[in-house]
Amino acid sequence: MEFFERFAIPHPSPAIYASMVAIGITVIAIIAGLTYFKKWGYLWREWLTTVDHKRIGIMYLISALLMLFRGGVDAIMMRAQLAVPENTVLDAQHYNEVFTTHGVVMIMFMAMPFIIALMNYVVPLQIGARDVAFPRLNALSFWLFFMGAMLFNISFVIGGSPDAGWTSYFPLAGTEFSKSVGTNYYMIALQIAGLGTLMTGINFIATILKMRAPGMTLMKMPMFTWSALITNVIIVFAFPVLTVALAMGTMDRLFATNFFTSDNGGMDMLWANLFWVWGHPEVYILILPAFGIYSEVISTFARRNLYGYKSMVWSMVIISLLSFTVWVHHFYTMGQGALVNSIFSITTMAIAVPTGVKIFNWLLTLWKGKIEVTTPMLYSLLFIPIFTIGGVTGVMLGMSAADYQYHNTMFLVAHFHLVIIPGVVFAMLAGLTFYWPKMFGFILNEKIGKISAWIIAISTLVAFMPMFISGLDGQARRMYTYSESTGFTIWNMISFVGAIGLAIGFILIVYNIYYSIRYAPRNVGSDPWNARSLEWATPSPVPEYNFAIVPNVKSSQALWDAKKHGHELFKGKIEKIHMPNNSGVPFIMASIFFIWGFSFIFAMWIPLILSTIAIFACMAYQSFEKDDGRYISVEEVKETEEKLGGTKI
Repeated sequence: MEFFERFAIPHPSPAIYASMVAIGITVIAIIAGLTYFKKWGYLWREWLTTVDHKRIGIMYLISALLMLFRGGVDAIMMRAQLAVPENTVLDAQHYNEVFTTHGVVMIMFMAMPFIIALMNYVVPLQIGARDVAFPRLNALSFWLFFMGAMLFNISFVIGGSPDAGWTSYFPLAGTEFSKSVGTNYYMIALQIAGLGTLMTGINFIATILKMRAPGMTLMKMPMFTWSALITNVIIVFAFPVLTVALAMGTMDRLFATNFFTSDNGGMDMLWANLFWVWGHPEVYILILPAFGIYSEVISTFARRNLYGYKSMVWSMVIISLLSFTVWVHHFYTMGQGALVNSIFSITTMAIAVPTGVKIFNWLLTLWKGKIEVTTPMLYSLLFIPIFTIGGVTGVMLGMSAADYQYHNTMFLVAHFHLVIIPGVVFAMLAGLTFYWPKMFGFILNEKIGKISAWIIAISTLVAFMPMFISGLDGQARRMYTYSESTGFTIWNMISFVGAIGLAIGFILIVYNIYYSIRYAPRNVGSDPWNARSLEWATPSPVPEYNFAIVPNVKSSQALWDAKKHGHELFKGKIEKIHMPNNSGVPFIMASIFFIWGFSFIFAMWIPLILSTIAIFACMAYQSFEKDDGRYISVEEVKETEEKLGGTKI
């Protein structure tokens, strides 16, 4: 009985029991549906074993949207708890778990897969490649991320969620203060998902550097591809730090080592340093691809080349370098001294400069442009003023002396969300809407899309602007309740209204998808936006091989120049195309990682040893397997191109 007590929910509530029932019903419904419609074979052949970068991108996208709503429910619960004084919607422990999982889910399991989804789908198409450099590694990257996300998300029904905040600072995250297995979930699930992200970084650096189409020099790459390259370089440098920190934290919790303890030679500030050496570059891992999306959308719908191409590239390079020099501004108040604080205050101010360069470049691209306000463009236009508010308040927080007043208050929460929501979420929604016809062959309804964009933008301001005021009035972040005498009630109620507005906006997006699937016309063609880069030169839907003939590139706006100046994109003749075979090994290996992680979390050593052996067996099988791929014949390529109407330019 003692063994099974570890799997119990430490803080049961009606909401958790309802979630357990909903999860059970959903799983049964999925299994029944797949069985009834005889789709198990289709699911295995077309999706679970796929190595096609486009399908992997779509799976990342579906995962990110699911996690958006998972994290959104946490956000609504927090705002509901704080809407009125001395509320009892959540008790202190449950609130700690909710704000911890909200942060982790939104950063690691929503924003990260959203940007990687767009990278997977778009980057090989933008550079004229037929796939990524390592297709099976790409599949393994996705399944490791997915299994890490699923492992983290079962925590609240098996054993309890982590409760030490999304930063999981020690000693709070140690066994003395976090006695349940919740923080074990944090350590292991992020480790598994982080391994997948690190593999993605290596894969896309190799893809972009080695698989570009003829004529596409580095300075002729589209801006989103540039942002992806720089982002993946940051990933390769930053994620090993997180990997090491999580390994050390796991050993502290499970093997009683003393890396982060406050006695026996440990150093709790070591965790804070390691976490933010990864954590602040992580912010730019999210933001830079978003900047790339905005660059593509704004230049497309302003009908102008992007202003200051070289300065945009160099500003991203400078941001990537400076991102590793600002981590200490996350703990100005923790006693490292005036000199250190001053140095990091200067670097924090400095990183605002290249970001400002990009804002002015977008504004100058819009200047004298023939602007068409589509839904993606509307998100891009709404981003600029809201992100600027978030950025300016970041400069305020960057002043180390002033940060003593702001740091542990709702002011910081408001700043962070007014950077991340317009800077990442708006960009992902713009990118989703922009690339939807390329992915699925029809355009999402513009009227519903614009209504949801306005609701989300206004609700973002309603939800977070009041937090600046309550923060300056002294409302601490992470407090689960407050008394009426503090005067925080009105600001928290307004924030709650804003949170409800955001929920309505995202529900409208789901309705838009449903409505458009049913009613949107399917004859939108390969280039419905009159766009500028190579991905729009492919048929919709994009065939497995992407391009029947590898394109020949003359500028960073290859398709636009082909349309306007008569450049010949597709020279030569169609030849047979080599493609990789599907493989079930990545899915099987990642599933074993799930078992490995669950065993580690609950210190079940025999299953852990067996699953470790199985992981190495999968690696050995993959290493010795002889698979030379397959060829798509010229006749099959021609038949596909004729059916889809491709290779005309």
